[in-house]
Amino acid sequence: MKHFLDISDLSATDFSTLLEAAHARKQARLSSGTPRPTAAPDDDAPLRDMLLAMIFDKPSTRTRLSFDVAMRQLGGQTLILNRGDAQFGRGETFADTAQVVSRLSDVIMFRTGAHRNLTELAQHSSVPVINGLTDSSHPCQIVADLMTFEERKGKLGGQRLAWIGDGNNVAVSFVHAAALLDFELALACPPDYQLPTTIIETAKKSAKKGRGKITLCPTPADAAQGAAAIITDCWVSMGDDDGDDPARKAKRLAALAPYQITPALMAQGDDAIFLHCLPAYRGQEVAAEVIDGAASA
Repeated sequence: MKHFLDISDLSATDFSTLLEAAHARKQARLSSGTPRPTAAPDDDAPLRDMLLAMIFDKPSTRTRLSFDVAMRQLGGQTLILNRGDAQFGRGETFADTAQVVSRLSDVIMFRTGAHRNLTELAQHSSVPVINGLTDSSHPCQIVADLMTFEERKGKLGGQRLAWIGDGNNVAVSFVHAAALLDFELALACPPDYQLPTTIIETAKKSAKKGRGKITLCPTPADAAQGAAAIITDCWVSMGDDDGDDPARKAKRLAALAPYQITPALMAQGDDAIFLHCLPAYRGQEVAAEVIDGAASA
């Protein structure tokens, strides 16, 4: 069974092929002549009459909308199961949930907290499972971000991208991508909010086999220097334990304050675009002038 749980599960060839196919399908839809309604299927409708079951253990706006629209454009249909109205929200195991849902659907997208929930569900599913976000990674977000980058800045090859801020799940997936593809990822994170050492070391070893590069930078300015894209995320992620403890939240915000993406920091880049997976908190991780400005992608 071929799931999409992490970018690190893919080969460089598979990941490049995925990006190229996504670009090609989007371009074909845009160049088809008369603009289509958002939910109108593509001419070939490759997933005609197939059902995508979207399981939300955590709430969502963009992931929910984008998967729903994408499945409709591919000719399929969607069904949403939220934590509040499904039995896994009342103690049923994800293994049992997977066995039932996979019998009555063709593909599953699962958005959850602990990554182990995703692996448990995938192990017991008889259909492909897609990671819609966990506390460890967010691979589909990176596919979207890299597509956006190439649409705005050209091919990734030889480019420098900077991640500045919290070393969270989205940062982890960017590291996984940099280990496979031909671009440099420069990381600047506060000492107490770095990515796990094991993630970095494993990714660096993989990058050496290919053409990617991962650079740890001491300051935000060092990471931003010459970057074609500057990327961040909110400082207190949804479901983060620090968000429930006022003292820990205050400590986190204080440590990350020097890592705010400002116009001055953007100026350190090479005509850089700004990327943020949202939701954004203006005045915390990014200045309003940046996220609401022309460089915001």
